[in-house]
Amino acid sequence: MSYASEQGVLNGQWNAAEAAFQAEVERQRPFFLLRPRMYPDGNMWCALYGENLQGGVAGFGVTPEAAAKDFDANWRGQTLNPKSRQTKEPSHV
Repeated sequence: MSYASEQGVLNGQWNAAEAAFQAEVERQRPFFLLRPRMYPDGNMWCALYGENLQGGVAGFGVTPEAAAKDFDANWRGQTLNPKSRQTKEPSHV
């Protein structure tokens, strides 16, 4: 009868913890949190969050995974267009 060595058990625990960590990192991506629509657009895939390309955030790629990664990058790089912001000041109570 053979038993796993202490080092083998520790390695298994480390690997399980690392896999759980990587799964959590994936679940925190904007693509997974926001669930944009995914559809083919010509010869590319499009991940779109919003009503349209002008008002939303999109990512494109030759595979769905590539479109999801592009969406994440575009989401993180979004800035407000100063002309599209409301000029009305918020009211303070």
